[in-house]
Amino acid sequence: MSLFISKAHAAAAPAAAGGGMEMIIMLAVFGAVFYFMIFRPQSKRVKAHKSLMSELSKGDEVLTQGGIVGKIVKVSDEKDFIVVSIAENTEVVVQKGAINAVLPKGTMKSL
Repeated sequence: MSLFISKAHAAAAPAAAGGGMEMIIMLAVFGAVFYFMIFRPQSKRVKAHKSLMSELSKGDEVLTQGGIVGKIVKVSDEKDFIVVSIAENTEVVVQKGAINAVLPKGTMKSL
């Protein structure tokens, strides 16, 4: 019977337990990676978009998130909306947050 069944041997010593310091260092490294790869770039994008929205003025040519290119006709400081002219006698009311970029002057004429 011992031909098919191997004998069990007791372990000489229990496995060494990991120290708590290695775990703390690993968590700190993961926290640093999370901060520099995810949180910091996102906060920079949000800050740049807020400054873009605050600098919008009448006459700027803008691109919306929906892909509409137009010229700002009216900016309301109290409200969060602007009026964008996309063609002659065609105006659209757009939320300021929907503005993706301010285009260089003359972009609409070159399209």
